[in-house]
Amino acid sequence: MFKFAYPMKLRTTITLLVCSVIAVVLLVVHTVFVTQSTALSKNGLEEKTRAVARTLTEMPFIAAAIDLPSQQKALQDYIESVRKKNELLYIVVMDMNAIRHTHPNPGIIGQKFQGGDEMRALQGEETLSEAKGSLGSSVRVISPLYYQGRQVGAIAVGVSTNKVKSIIAANLWFAYMALLFGALIGAIGAYYLARKIKAMMFGLEPSEIASLLEQRSAILQSIREGVIAVNEKSEITLINAEAKRLLKLNGSFDELKQDERSKSWPKHLHLEDVLQSGVAKYDEELELNGRSLLISSVPVLVNAKITGAVVSFRDKTEITQLMERLSGVSDYAEALRMQTHEFMNKLHVILGMVNIRAFDQLQHYIMGIAEKYHNDVGGLVRRIQDPVIAGFLLGKINRAFDVGITITVTDDSYLPESTKPDQQHMLVTILGNLLENAIDELQEVEDPTIIVALDYDQGSVVCVVKDNGKGIDPDLLPYIFERGFSTKGSDRGLGLYLVKQSLAKLEDASIKCRNNTDRGACFIVTLPYVGKEKESRAE
Repeated sequence: MFKFAYPMKLRTTITLLVCSVIAVVLLVVHTVFVTQSTALSKNGLEEKTRAVARTLTEMPFIAAAIDLPSQQKALQDYIESVRKKNELLYIVVMDMNAIRHTHPNPGIIGQKFQGGDEMRALQGEETLSEAKGSLGSSVRVISPLYYQGRQVGAIAVGVSTNKVKSIIAANLWFAYMALLFGALIGAIGAYYLARKIKAMMFGLEPSEIASLLEQRSAILQSIREGVIAVNEKSEITLINAEAKRLLKLNGSFDELKQDERSKSWPKHLHLEDVLQSGVAKYDEELELNGRSLLISSVPVLVNAKITGAVVSFRDKTEITQLMERLSGVSDYAEALRMQTHEFMNKLHVILGMVNIRAFDQLQHYIMGIAEKYHNDVGGLVRRIQDPVIAGFLLGKINRAFDVGITITVTDDSYLPESTKPDQQHMLVTILGNLLENAIDELQEVEDPTIIVALDYDQGSVVCVVKDNGKGIDPDLLPYIFERGFSTKGSDRGLGLYLVKQSLAKLEDASIKCRNNTDRGACFIVTLPYVGKEKESRAE
């Protein structure tokens, strides 16, 4: 089978298809019109000749004049006037011997009628035939002529077959013109129809649209954000796999469309508000099914009319963990940078003391450095064996030192290296928020100090963060973990809220807050933590 090397464009396909349909319709109409027109034209002329013949046979004057020679001229003149008025080829009045008494050509009056079909009419039968006579081929009707109850002859009325053909030809010419005009209008209409459809499809070919749909589907299913689209009736028209996971929906898209539960999601995700107002909303926080989601909703506008809306959302916990991971790495890198800078300064001091040969002072200086490392960094690394947590604490210690605050990790603190990255992220979140709150609280306190204790035992860790600040008003203690609650101004109050949200997702996890007996506040956090040391002991 023959195939095109390249697929035809949509505009060409639509134009050819529409033109083909119009051509077939026009040909059928043309055939029917020509057939019916030809038949009607011929039947019309036949009926006309029959009506003239029958009318003349009903006139007694004509029948009586056949046997009266004195009336022959009057009969000829009358018959000729009737023939001319009706645009007929001839009207012949004949007697029972088929002798002509009238004729358009007076020279052949008195001669016998030609054709042979007049005998049936002379026997009393009206005939319709096509025959060739003295004036050429004609369609004629021959009707019997009666006078006082007896047949005295017949009247032949004929119309030229050339006239029949000319009328049919005129109808055919009209049909051809109509066919040509219809084909021209159809072709122009097909072209503009194809152009309009192509414009509605943004100039894309069907193969390009199919490719874009496949790409869109692949993109939607691969992104790490949930996406839901609805129409103007709040009916879900599109949902990707991540949205199903976050909303805990199961089944195919068709099953979801019939699921009563799925119909409530547009309302929960505030899509109905966007459809009504037409105003986009970005980065709104929403609690659904125990998940904290960040959602962005935008209306879909077509010709300035709202035809739907799209919402994208993501688990806020995942974003928070990513930010915490970046924050921990940043703090760790900052601690290493500061230690490198401090180490280079100390090397410069040692080099200077070597150059001036102050060896006794050099010995005391190096011993002091070693003791300080043993007490600060070395001791911390030995007690906090998880490198991420140790680096995080070192970063916080150095940051607090820059603002005049001392952070001390108790000597009996112990934390093995974690077996799960999620545990590290959780601990960084909790310690980071508690330490930041404590640092903010101690900005205007004399001799500010923060004490951190980490106690690991039996698959859990207890974190204690204690400061010597002003403490917390006892009346406010029940509200400090609520979102947005803060005594430090607006746009605050997220730290403790995030800690509470993180712990709420864990079993056997809790957070408590109390004021110290002397001054300051103390936060005690308990959460599950599996360290490598526990695994080795289990072995």
